[in-house]
Amino acid sequence: MMTMFRRTSRRTHDARPAAEALRLVKVSKTYGSDDSAVTALDAVTLSLAPGTFTAVMGPSGSGKSTLLQCAAGLDRPDSGIVVVDGAAMTGGSEAELTKFRRSRIGFVFQQYNLLDTLTVAQNTILPLKLARRRVDRARVREILTAVGLGDRLGHRPDQLSGGQRQRVAIARALVTEPRVIFADEPTGALDTRSARDVLRLLQEAVRVHGRTVVMVTHDPVAASYADSVLFLADGRLAGEMHGPTVDAVAERLAHLGDSVSDVPAEV
Repeated sequence: MMTMFRRTSRRTHDARPAAEALRLVKVSKTYGSDDSAVTALDAVTLSLAPGTFTAVMGPSGSGKSTLLQCAAGLDRPDSGIVVVDGAAMTGGSEAELTKFRRSRIGFVFQQYNLLDTLTVAQNTILPLKLARRRVDRARVREILTAVGLGDRLGHRPDQLSGGQRQRVAIARALVTEPRVIFADEPTGALDTRSARDVLRLLQEAVRVHGRTVVMVTHDPVAASYADSVLFLADGRLAGEMHGPTVDAVAERLAHLGDSVSDVPAEV
């Protein structure tokens, strides 16, 4: 059984947390040009409070992955404003954008993105090393123990199951103490039990550590672990659901395109 996270008084930044963990203002993104142009995001505006767990759902091509990439600073929108933890992520060089991400944002990907040549502990501290931040070895061990890997610190990724690899990815995201964690289909490659464990860890990141989690998923079961669900269709917000259940999410997805044009652009 995994050990649950312990509460901590550590502060991520010197400043107090912003009133909004994430805000997008009329964010648009188009790929291609002329007749082949595809609008992935169409003037999307939204606001997420700190310490919330939000799932983003929609059919293939709805813009959910583009939304995550633009919100996380992995891609630049064509227009609009992205604000993370009270700081606007606009303009600047790639180096400045990278520094911004490392100080405020954590990532969990479907394919884990671990380095095969590094141990569990080394993969976990990699973001700290890249940011040239001090490594608190006791803190790293505490986090890895909390995700159930306290006895796997010296193992390499090929010695771990898929669920264990994703737990390393979550520990890596948590070690920098980010304001927002973006998770892109984090359970897509996992079996049911491992997926459940990973989703519970993301819940713990929110409820115990006060992080804000934004998760793109196609799975109503995964979405039911979130506090709320944002639905996208054709690059626009198509509704929001609080306290989601598996059946309610599945039903909403089945009728997602019915009235997109009637939904206001802001949630």
